[in-house]
Amino acid sequence: MRIVLAQILALISALLLASGAFAQGAADYPNRPIRLVVCVPPGGGVDTVARIVAEGLQRKLGQPVIVENRGGVAGNLGTEVVFNAEPDGYTLLAAQPAPLTINPLLYKKLNFDPTQLVPVTIMTTVDNVLLVRKDFPAQTPQEFIQYVKNSPGAVNYASQGIGTTSHLSGALFETMTGSKLVHVPYKGTSPALNDIIASHVDIIFMELASAIKLHESGFARILAVATTKRIASLPNIPTLDESGVKGFESSTWNAIAAPPKTPDAIVQKLNKAIVEVLNSPEAAEHFTKLNLRASRSTPEEAAAFIKHETEVWGGVIKAAGVQAN
Repeated sequence: MRIVLAQILALISALLLASGAFAQGAADYPNRPIRLVVCVPPGGGVDTVARIVAEGLQRKLGQPVIVENRGGVAGNLGTEVVFNAEPDGYTLLAAQPAPLTINPLLYKKLNFDPTQLVPVTIMTTVDNVLLVRKDFPAQTPQEFIQYVKNSPGAVNYASQGIGTTSHLSGALFETMTGSKLVHVPYKGTSPALNDIIASHVDIIFMELASAIKLHESGFARILAVATTKRIASLPNIPTLDESGVKGFESSTWNAIAAPPKTPDAIVQKLNKAIVEVLNSPEAAEHFTKLNLRASRSTPEEAAAFIKHETEVWGGVIKAAGVQAN
């Protein structure tokens, strides 16, 4: 009996010590560099936003915030790194929608469970657009829709990888228009855009932030926007909705998440600091130039948003019969 009682007391003591250590860790956090793993190659939208946030976060927290690109398999590789990291707030994930919402619906086996990651915040959202090569024959969205309907399989569309928003937006377009496009997946944004510029591929559905400079410089053309209302910065560009694809809507967002079981005190501290960065004049100036909207969500709001997005794109995947290779 005494042995059992001693074991119980020892267990209680250990739990109290662990609780005190977590509390102390949160109070002292951070006291060393933070690694922000971006699960795409350099140059994409989430990479750009992550670097803006990392710079502000470094000033806010007084510790280096090191951005590390770990692209591959539609964001799965970088996400796996963070999933297996210590839940101490010193390894964080910056991700586009795919690894947090879409990949579990596409891949039969993942080495991580995105539902166990701890959302910290949604950093930004941005509307998607239909970008075509500069010499594509269609000059209006209506001409484009008619062209792809009359020429099944003749038009190819690039994406940033299987399961990315650009991929599923193309699949959604096929489903809603009854057309047939050829999907050409790339490993990230930069190589896809390089081939759009070189006219090696015809079109891509992608975030406005990455497309607008190509449009303004004449290297490619934004033919339509994937919103139900026109975008203020592109008032003369029609929506796909008004052009005949009723209800077509697609946007891209970027989130920060922490490893499973990261203490809530650390998550809340990170959220507060990141939201302050997103609200800063410096970040606002960057976001305005990039046509991004800061989200400033709480961890709870981010979790609810990610759950909703999973349901939305799950419906697209099922309807279009999308599968990972």
